[in-house]
Amino acid sequence: MPVTCAHLDQIEVTELPEQIAGCEECLKTGDRWVHLRMCLTCGKIGCCDSSPNKHASAHARETDHPIICSAEPGEDWSWCYVDEIAFRLAPQ
Repeated sequence: MPVTCAHLDQIEVTELPEQIAGCEECLKTGDRWVHLRMCLTCGKIGCCDSSPNKHASAHARETDHPIICSAEPGEDWSWCYVDEIAFRLAPQ
């Protein structure tokens, strides 16, 4: 039986912005990031857990927004922090 994410109903944003300047919080402080992630509830762009500040997962903890997707070119995966599961959304 396949494992599924129980938080799919919280996805409100499915399209990446046309242009992404970088991690919103790192840009404010002049910090660096490794990879970018987008919150699928509100669209906030944050840095990954390999980045020094881990803004994407901090955002998830602070807001209870459970699902992010990669904002990296050519990547199409999502991750639910609560269920600890990676998945791909079906094309719309």
